[in-house]
Amino acid sequence: MRKIFSWALAPLAVAALAGCGDDTAKVEGNKAAEPSSRTLAATVQGGDFDTLGGTLTNAGLTDVLEGKGPYTLFAPADAAFTAAAGAADFTDEAMRAQGAALLRAHIVPGALTRADIIKALDGAGAGGVEMRTMADTLLTFSRDGDALVVTSADGARARLSGEETVASNGVLHPVDGLLVKPAPPAA
Repeated sequence: MRKIFSWALAPLAVAALAGCGDDTAKVEGNKAAEPSSRTLAATVQGGDFDTLGGTLTNAGLTDVLEGKGPYTLFAPADAAFTAAAGAADFTDEAMRAQGAALLRAHIVPGALTRADIIKALDGAGAGGVEMRTMADTLLTFSRDGDALVVTSADGARARLSGEETVASNGVLHPVDGLLVKPAPPAA
């Protein structure tokens, strides 16, 4: 497995992976499309990402994903929040700090498309590829058949699901799970 052990190497790895593909197009089947004029923050609002959008707002991080970027957001759909055993309500004001931590664990600096991740995996072989998140944790990318799987350091796993969206300031990848194991709500 290719590992990134130092913060000094993380920006180089992000730059190398970001350079693997064109961060201004998205792939739908075999055709490239122009990026959305919407930011990542606007892309998260509504649709299958209501809980993520509420968490973003509650955590006070909307400005970050409205900003210049680029960022890659591994975006759990509403069903991922519901399915997470013991998942707290990250849209609740009392969960503001935990929601911010959860969001940082789902964001990688740089704009990485699915094609970039696949190309990095092809170059790494069977061991997978690791990327450092904004929470200073590692996400490991691997394949499970045709699916791309991302695993966090605490063992939480999700599959990249649905079509990626290239926003004006990064890339959103829908995922089917949370990339952190939420602590059970306080009794």
